[in-house]
Amino acid sequence: MENKPTMLSYIYQEQETMLKILSTYPANVEDAVKRIGDKSEEWLVLATGSSINAARSAKYYIEKCAQVRIDIQEPYNYCNYETINPHLDVVLGVSQSGQSTSTIEALQRIQKQSKLTTISVTSRPNSEITEVTTATLDIGCGQEKVGYVTMGFTSTVLTMMLMGLHLGVKKGLITPEQEKDEIENFIKESHKINDIIKKSEAFIQSHIDDFKDAHRITGVAFGSIVGTIKEFETKFCETVRVPTAGYDLEAYMHGPYLEVNPEHRIFFVEAKSTCLEKLHLLKAYESKHSTHVYTVSTASQATDNHILALDIDLDEYKAPYLLIIPFQIFAWYVSKSKGIDLTHRIYTDFSQAVKSKTTVQDYV
Repeated sequence: MENKPTMLSYIYQEQETMLKILSTYPANVEDAVKRIGDKSEEWLVLATGSSINAARSAKYYIEKCAQVRIDIQEPYNYCNYETINPHLDVVLGVSQSGQSTSTIEALQRIQKQSKLTTISVTSRPNSEITEVTTATLDIGCGQEKVGYVTMGFTSTVLTMMLMGLHLGVKKGLITPEQEKDEIENFIKESHKINDIIKKSEAFIQSHIDDFKDAHRITGVAFGSIVGTIKEFETKFCETVRVPTAGYDLEAYMHGPYLEVNPEHRIFFVEAKSTCLEKLHLLKAYESKHSTHVYTVSTASQATDNHILALDIDLDEYKAPYLLIIPFQIFAWYVSKSKGIDLTHRIYTDFSQAVKSKTTVQDYV
């Protein structure tokens, strides 16, 4: 029992795992890129939960590298209400477990109605989702045996980004020199993951009493970082279990800002971008109405103790790869401060009752 994995133990494995994934590039994405082909332009990604958040996190980097357009859809609605875009080239079904029924059913519908290339993106290359696709992209982290995915989320983001990078090379859009620079950047910053974890632990411990008493937590981000803030929402709902929402910057400014109050906890997430001015204006305004305003940033230095500066050299397209890690750490420690034991499973009959997974999940 002492060696039973936990959400935290998987977070601690992230640096080693990401470096391993990078060490296998481009072989780990070669088959998927070959199946996609260098003529592809229109993609559909089907995913839900953390998988859709990971797809959102990788979307803009893939589009930038490979010059493709990516439509990301919830599979249940897609399967039952959407029509198949006649211009589609490729469909990706993202499911870390490989057992998400809605994603599998949507892929089955596409398979019946078209001859599109379909690729499953999963940590379990022999799972059910791979039976309904023409190819499989293994995210390279193995099965996570706890219900609150962390390492698998980061692995999904990185592997999908690497797929986009390699496709860009195959299309002649990225030179071998640029590819080499990108990989070296990924490797260099991946070596900082353990430092990011330590900084995040120190930061949340210094503010733990503030979050222990939180009754409502909101996050705001923009661009490619919206996937990060949506995963923050997912992870905090799963673990901290208080009302939590992650908003796109502009969406927050058109209604949700009205709920702010002196007890509201708010996270802003930022990377270098032309959108920073608007984010800073919003942060300054909200800081007048709540003293519980925090920032997670790629910057090298913090100007006050409510800012976690990670000192990571990733542009805004790659930044989602590492910006999620602090929130994974926060989720673990804030839930503990509230007396929530994440090693104790709850609602163990849920997936059977609502048929969200093909089988009961093999969690510890």
